[in-house]
Amino acid sequence: MNKKRLGLALAMALLSIGTLTGCHGAKSTSDFEIPEEFDESRNIELTFWAKNDTNKTQTAIYNKAISDFEELYPNITVNMRLYTDYGKIYNDVITNISTNTTPNVCITYPDHIATYLTGNSTVVPLDNLFADEKYGLGGSYLKFDSPTVSEVVPEFLKECMIGENHYALPFMRSTEACYVNKTYVEKLGYTLPETLTWDFVWEVSEKAMEQNADGTYKINGQNVLIPFIYKSTDNMMIQSLKQLGADYSDSDGNVLLFNDDTRQVLKTVAEHTKNGVFSTFKISGYPANFLNAGQCIFAVDSTAGATWMGSNAPLIDIAKDKLVDFETQVMRIPQYDPSDPKMISQGPSVCIFNKADPQEVLASWLFAQYLLTNDVQIAYSETEGYVPVTTKAQQDQAYLEYLSLEGSDNDQHYDVKIKASRLLMDNTENTFVTPVFNGSTSVRDAAGQLIENVTKNVRRKKTVDDAFIDKMYEEVRALYHLDQSGAAAGAGGKADLGKLPGASIALLTVLVLAWVLIAAYWITDKLRHKEQ
Repeated sequence: MNKKRLGLALAMALLSIGTLTGCHGAKSTSDFEIPEEFDESRNIELTFWAKNDTNKTQTAIYNKAISDFEELYPNITVNMRLYTDYGKIYNDVITNISTNTTPNVCITYPDHIATYLTGNSTVVPLDNLFADEKYGLGGSYLKFDSPTVSEVVPEFLKECMIGENHYALPFMRSTEACYVNKTYVEKLGYTLPETLTWDFVWEVSEKAMEQNADGTYKINGQNVLIPFIYKSTDNMMIQSLKQLGADYSDSDGNVLLFNDDTRQVLKTVAEHTKNGVFSTFKISGYPANFLNAGQCIFAVDSTAGATWMGSNAPLIDIAKDKLVDFETQVMRIPQYDPSDPKMISQGPSVCIFNKADPQEVLASWLFAQYLLTNDVQIAYSETEGYVPVTTKAQQDQAYLEYLSLEGSDNDQHYDVKIKASRLLMDNTENTFVTPVFNGSTSVRDAAGQLIENVTKNVRRKKTVDDAFIDKMYEEVRALYHLDQSGAAAGAGGKADLGKLPGASIALLTVLVLAWVLIAAYWITDKLRHKEQ
């Protein structure tokens, strides 16, 4: 092979490597340059990726928001693509970064955005757009009533910061609630405290396991009872550690999860799982289904899932003849210190992706902003136990009237749903979020996996002791690519970038094959010249 051809092959290989490191390299913070004017004389087409759990009302709200926005800006067309899972949105975005085919606007989570940012200028930093007099929040050139920066709930806006920049707008917010069968708690001889504690929940759950002579449970007369079911075990672990003042991770990407406080939480879970009082969504199914059938007393799920909880819930997944009548109490999740409650803040945010055309990016920003208008915020929050992310919407007369009609019907004003919303509004100052960095999604997944593994193995009659936990720590670190090299199990190390998307894996494969072919050609060429 001559030097020119070898040099060309090397250049192509390096270019391929450059493409990969552009997808998974250092975070870019380059600003988007805002055009002086939005050009309404040309047509712009946007793609909008959103999540929806087959809720037709939410789909209708999205469609109306798009229609109303397009009426204000006739030159902009918004094409929506609905997903049933945020994880699928995340995977598709990661894959599309490598081919420059990301959507324009995407409903997602800051943990996910941190990974998106490993691409080259993929997600637009919004701070300059926030402050722009013409097109920023509350800007003078907008054709709709946008909230100002000060009208976005500060705790929710802060959640959209990664490093020194905001990379998203909050869209909706929720937290976790414990939906309690108050009727059963009192039947067992207990009175619900103002704030649940872990000790109280475990004690009542153990008491509920008493059985009749025929093997049925005394509390419900049924053959099935799981007193305590947790939907999101990653949140269970994260909130437990936060309440204990224990380590989890930090904004520098240090993984601190595998420590002795985590070990103690896992041993407690193992102890009560062994007695049959605890399970998880992944193992047993939706907490709401067990709660509504009288087979669960404490069901922890998102406030956004409130429409599924309780005897009169508008959304129910079990047969009506399986429903049990009981009083539902909506409470903060169990706490270690009830005087200093800690609960996670969660919910979707909206980010916009950088494109070569500044006018296209500006159009994306206008649409993302429109999702914060009162009409959209109030309508969407009324579908489930979400809370509007702006004080402008929260204080709007229409929203205040909605809250005041709590319990007037079992549909739009279902009391459990509105109580769930009030729970977050009353506890906003008690909420927290986890550090966000490239790989923080993997740390979150690992936190939940620890509880899932313990629960599953106890149910399989395996012993969960220190040796088991030590081995599990190693396996979970490896599973989620959490590098703890040079550090003890409880501290140090940084999160790996995580698994490469399929497109990048394919590119790596092609790169390796290319080098193999180059080497084969070079060897063949050398042998040919030697024979001559």
